[in-house]
Amino acid sequence: MLDVRLIREQPEAVERALAGKGGADHVKDIVAHDTARRRVLREAEDLKALRNRTSEAIGQARKRGEDASVEMARMREVGERIKTLDDEVKALDARIEALLLQIPNLPHPSVPAGRGEDDNVEVRHWSEPRAFGFQPKPHEDVGAALGLDLERAAKMAKARFAVLWGGMARLERAVAQFMLDLHTREHGYTEVWVPHLVNGETMLKTGQLPKFEEQLFKTVEADEGRALYLIPTAEVALTALHSGEVLPEATLPRRYTACTPCYRREAGTYGKDMKGIYRQHQFDKVELVKLATPAQASDELESMVRNAETVLQRLELPYRVVERCVGDLGFSAAKGYDIEVWLPGQGRYREISSCSNYDTFGGRRAEIRYRPEGGGRPEYCATLNGSGLAVGRTVMAVLENYQEADGTVTIPAALRPNMDGLSRLARR
Repeated sequence: MLDVRLIREQPEAVERALAGKGGADHVKDIVAHDTARRRVLREAEDLKALRNRTSEAIGQARKRGEDASVEMARMREVGERIKTLDDEVKALDARIEALLLQIPNLPHPSVPAGRGEDDNVEVRHWSEPRAFGFQPKPHEDVGAALGLDLERAAKMAKARFAVLWGGMARLERAVAQFMLDLHTREHGYTEVWVPHLVNGETMLKTGQLPKFEEQLFKTVEADEGRALYLIPTAEVALTALHSGEVLPEATLPRRYTACTPCYRREAGTYGKDMKGIYRQHQFDKVELVKLATPAQASDELESMVRNAETVLQRLELPYRVVERCVGDLGFSAAKGYDIEVWLPGQGRYREISSCSNYDTFGGRRAEIRYRPEGGGRPEYCATLNGSGLAVGRTVMAVLENYQEADGTVTIPAALRPNMDGLSRLARR
């Protein structure tokens, strides 16, 4: 979240910066509540100082045998007033906190202007799309003969789920294994196994609540009445690993990766991407998370994007990198890139990874700090995250880019060691 001091000292600048992201309407309310809080706090502190001085005077008077009943009665009234003021401060703190949780991060000055994804700026692209000697099919048509079963998934759950049979299930597993091995062996990430259910506090500290409540699946423990949320991404659990901790600066940056199922209600997207497995309620994703100093964050974002690109390069899948504009940046991001893979069945690039630098917005919200090497007070870490990659979308890209005229799919050479040398998926 943003530092309330920044809003207090530069409210107009914050409003201008948020004009393209939303949340600027909360700035005036925060300033008003913060002003009231400081006024109430000052009165409370003045009264506490008065009470301390008067209490000392009462003690001296009683030692001298003097009657101090009037002053004692007055201090009881002062004590009641202090209690009222302390309660007001707590109430104002809660209101300010609630408003701060609804304000998005400020975009970095280098982020391009724009209102939505159509205004994103292409940074680079890699490789050229394959020239097919036939009309390429979309992945759902290619996969149907190979073990992609959407009908049975809908029967046992509902739409936006999938069952994978045989070679398709094996391909999903091979893709995830390939990504994890690449990131841990070559890119320096530590693999972590994390819970798939987390509590509301964790979701709040990692920016999922209250903004994205309607997108989340949750359960309620019958014996405790407490809600646990199914993670929408491993980013939630990986970021929360060090919540409330102070890390030595020498241990930064820290780089973590995990492969987990991700659960999303996709509320508000019905009618969009209903075919195939591009937008699912449950999907696997290899997530990349970094904790860094603010000075390291910019370089760490660029290297994270390169790490994700390497997956597509090894799989020989054409892609492009776009920088997200202000209007498409996302709630917590200060700067971010999307990697979009070429899908010949759709004849367009589609997002397969999103990498973001949250700067200290994430560290402040999750209460993750570091202690500078030279000593001094702990400072907030910068947090970063990205997909490295979405497994189902990578499988989808393989099906479309490596399809053959006879309905088979060639397995990319990089994946064959994870599939016992299998070179082709054929009708099951």
